[in-house]
Amino acid sequence: MPSRRVSYDLAESPLAPGEVAIVGAGPGDPGLLTLRALSLLEQADCLVFDRLVSKEVLALASPKARRFYVGKASRCHALTQDETNALLVRLAEEGKRVVRLKGGDPYIFGRGGEEAEVLIGHGIHFRVVPGITSAQGCAAYGGFPLTHRDYAQSVTFVTGHCKGDGDLALDWTSLSVPHHTAVFYMGLANAELISQQLQDHGLPADHPVALVERGTTPEQRQVITCLGELVETIAREGLKPPTLIVVGEVVRLANILAQPAPKEATFAEGETLELVRERIAL
Repeated sequence: MPSRRVSYDLAESPLAPGEVAIVGAGPGDPGLLTLRALSLLEQADCLVFDRLVSKEVLALASPKARRFYVGKASRCHALTQDETNALLVRLAEEGKRVVRLKGGDPYIFGRGGEEAEVLIGHGIHFRVVPGITSAQGCAAYGGFPLTHRDYAQSVTFVTGHCKGDGDLALDWTSLSVPHHTAVFYMGLANAELISQQLQDHGLPADHPVALVERGTTPEQRQVITCLGELVETIAREGLKPPTLIVVGEVVRLANILAQPAPKEATFAEGETLELVRERIAL
């Protein structure tokens, strides 16, 4: 059966000439794009997009839309942030309908706030469309929740790298409490520091960790390890950015909740969830 676009009727004014929409493209799977994001993609004259926006999401935009790649990797930027800001201002002042596409959510480690400040400073009208965060998408596709009444009553999203060459100065005490999930974005380069600091502040070496590479995409790869073996695991598996580091007891649930369920997580006749948990050493 041929695919077709979803029909939708959103109570929102069309994207105006000279307006910028800062849009969360989600973690990669185009099925996780919001209807509002899709509507704006179809209206855009220009797309300004990051490295982590998937080609499948970009394909949903009009083929007539001009595309501007402004992706950033560690010490390798297509454009600096200042240059990206200037590009958004220039396109808007030319009367273009601009969609600024960001992987995940623009206001969670996406510099969306910085770009919005620049647009305000130049008197440019803008709107912001939230997206499913990488943490949410990777956890759901990885088979574990970020919170759970038995295992994690709180969750923290943490940047795993610092601006420039400064130190990664985090509140390690708060991140090292039990029954808590910490999700480190962009943390591979500082994995040794993350592992050591969390252990130094009270978490045991066998505390579970999930490493999710290119989450929600066909190339997704997930490795379950522990704090004490984090650095060794990253090296052995050859994990590359973008990879999320998820630290917390909820990671153990991947053995039960992964879809489709692995054999070791299936229920025998008369078996309860608690017995399954014991059997797979939760």
